[in-house]
Amino acid sequence: MTYGGIFDQPAIQSSIIELQSKTTEPDFWEDGEKAQKILKKISSLENELKLWNELDEQFQEVESYLELLNEGEDVANDAQDSLNSFESVIERVQIRKLLSGNDDHRHAILTIHPGAGGTESQDWASMLFRLYTRYCERSGFKTKLLDYQDGDEAGIKDVSIEISGDFAYGHLKAERGVHRLVRISPFDSNSKRHTSFASVFIFPVIDDDVDITIEDKDIRIDTYRASGAGGQHVNKTDSAVRITHSETGIVVQCQNERSQLKNKNMALKMLKARLYQQKMEEIQASQEALAGQKKDIGWGSQIRSYVFHPYNMVKDHRTKFETSNIQSVMDGNIDEFINAYLLTKLEK
Repeated sequence: MTYGGIFDQPAIQSSIIELQSKTTEPDFWEDGEKAQKILKKISSLENELKLWNELDEQFQEVESYLELLNEGEDVANDAQDSLNSFESVIERVQIRKLLSGNDDHRHAILTIHPGAGGTESQDWASMLFRLYTRYCERSGFKTKLLDYQDGDEAGIKDVSIEISGDFAYGHLKAERGVHRLVRISPFDSNSKRHTSFASVFIFPVIDDDVDITIEDKDIRIDTYRASGAGGQHVNKTDSAVRITHSETGIVVQCQNERSQLKNKNMALKMLKARLYQQKMEEIQASQEALAGQKKDIGWGSQIRSYVFHPYNMVKDHRTKFETSNIQSVMDGNIDEFINAYLLTKLEK
C-alpha cells in the first residue's frame, strides 16, 4: 500500500535500473565527466526513492497503530510518536515537491559581503558564515572554501563557499538578500546598541548543460598573493586569481586552491554561475514587468532581522515567520525560515 498513490516509485526504480545498466558498459569510464554525472543522477534518484519509501512505511505504521487503538490496545504514546514521525516525513516530502525550479537540483555557491560599518559588519559576516556552515552540516551538504579574506580587526571582509548536495541551491536560494543584526556591540566600550548589515548571495553551480560562454577578450585576469586561510602556500606565491568581466563589471576571486591554474578554473566556475544568475534575473524581471508585478526581493533588499537586544528575535520580513530561539538559528537551524519562504513562493 502506498500513501495515496501520489508517488510513482516503480518509475523511479526503473530510471535507476536504466542508468545503472550504463555503468556496466565497457566504455563507461572513457568519458569521466559524463560518468560522474550519471553516478550523481543515480544517487539523487536513490535518495528520492528512499524518501518516498520512508513515507509509505511511516503511513503504514500509523495505520497499524490506529487499528490497535480501535481494538482497545494501550498504545496511545507509541501511536503519537509514530504520528509525529509521519508528520516530519510529510514536511520533508512537501519541501521536496516545492523544489521544482529549473535550477533547484543544482549545487550552490554562497558568498557573504559585510556592509558599511567596518569591524561591526565584518564580525556579522563571520557570524553568518558560521551559521551557514552549521546549516550545511545539519543538512548533509558538503562545503568547499573558495575564497576567504580576514577582516581588519575581526570577522571577514569576504567569503565564498561551494555547497554540494542534492537541491542545495533550491534550499539556499531563500537566503539571498541583506541580513540585519541588532545587538550590544562587543567592540564598543560604551556598550551601545549597533545595527549591522551583510549581504548573502546564492548562485547555482552550472554544468555543461547550460550555454554560458565566456570569451577571453571579455575578461581580465589578475593574479596576486593569497592571504588569510588557505594553508602553507598562502603568502608564498601569486596563486590567487581575480577575474573581472568587462561587460557586466562582475568580479570574482579564488585563492584557496594550491595552484594558480586551479584557482583560475574555480574562479571561472564562479563567474559562470553569476552570469547565469544575472541572465535568469533579467528574464524574471522582464516577465514581471509584462505582468505588471513588482519584484519582492532584490540584491539590496533587507530580508531578515536578527535582534539580540533589547529582546531576542529573528524575523523574516518576506514571510513574517519569526522565532525567539535566536541561538538555535545562529547554530544553523534555519529550516523553518527556508520552508516558510518556499511555501510563500508557492502561494504566489
